[in-house]
Amino acid sequence: MKVAVIGAGIVGLATAHQIVCRYPRVKVLVLEKESGPARHQTGNNSGVLHCGLYYKPGSQKAKLAVQGIRRMVEFCQRHAIPHEICGKLVVATEAEEIPRLHALLERGTANGLEGLQLLAPEQIREYEPHAAGLAAIRVPQEGIVDFKAASQAMANEIAAHDGEVRYSAEVKGLTESTGWRISTTAGDFEADFIINCGGLHCDRIGRMAGDRDDTRIVPFRGEYYKLKPESQHLVRNLVYPVPDPKFPFLGVHFTRLIHGGIEAGPNAVLAFAREGYRHTDVRVRDMLATFTYPGFWRFLLRYPSMCWDEFRRSFSKELFCRSLQRLVPELQISDLTQGGAGVRAQALSPAGELLQDFYFVRQRQALHVLNAPSPAATAALAIADSVVDQMSEALEA
Repeated sequence: MKVAVIGAGIVGLATAHQIVCRYPRVKVLVLEKESGPARHQTGNNSGVLHCGLYYKPGSQKAKLAVQGIRRMVEFCQRHAIPHEICGKLVVATEAEEIPRLHALLERGTANGLEGLQLLAPEQIREYEPHAAGLAAIRVPQEGIVDFKAASQAMANEIAAHDGEVRYSAEVKGLTESTGWRISTTAGDFEADFIINCGGLHCDRIGRMAGDRDDTRIVPFRGEYYKLKPESQHLVRNLVYPVPDPKFPFLGVHFTRLIHGGIEAGPNAVLAFAREGYRHTDVRVRDMLATFTYPGFWRFLLRYPSMCWDEFRRSFSKELFCRSLQRLVPELQISDLTQGGAGVRAQALSPAGELLQDFYFVRQRQALHVLNAPSPAATAALAIADSVVDQMSEALEA
């Protein structure tokens, strides 16, 4: 049997990796349109190992994050990939956030997290001397990692198990008969089963394969600042706000990077291209796909103030800094320098709801990963096992 995995981000590579390890007789081909692995979501996130604090107990996110961080840490240890379990603070800065903080503590406990601590203001300063808050949760199991290095290690292991990772091979067409004929920019390939891990383009690949699911990917750009070297003493590790359940994003926060430096952000603003890492990146096809999708307009009507605030903050360093000062009051605009950006492939329903959980769709000879936002990188190996389990009958045939 031959399986083609479309996409060499960390979820696609982890899936191929698990197949070659669990089913050595299956031939695996990974097709990636870029010239190397982890060029989009995987390679442009902040490298945080999430352990499952935020996610609804019983959800796939909760289950796979808890399993996934353990699996990812073991993988990193085995392959000498830079990582560190440094811990995180989630800080309540206003009285109205205290009940939500306690609810997070209950949720994390229900998800099986260990060592969670509720901190008073003076205890916050023991961990983060420059942070300020009324209370905080200390999450000792969270950490940071080099996801690019982890992805490359997976690609190397796939090759070592006689699998193939083919780069510069953008999928242009899928034709199903007794198997699949896959037309790419690197030529045509055949497979008995395809696994769509196309990330920012997964819905389009699904439609190529005949999937009729009506969710769509809407790209949200997350923009970062970095702390200047002389200001990096303001943050030791990871400092997050208490998320507002009325809004679908976590809010801007501080992250220590595994190779040095402190990142601040991200915001969440609509991107005008699925690979739109800058304000000036515009692709008409992608804009039309977003603006002609009814779910997008329903989303705007549902969260008008959040969308407007995120848009303003995207163009105002002062507003961005003000949001960060809630967590670290000493921070000044002069402490910030421009950082990078990532684009989140967020699945949106026709009703205007952001899909919060991982979302898989199965066809007879295909499986589509149609929503894999954070903590997908952390949970990649656990997601891969879930995907492989769903197609085990086909792999064992």
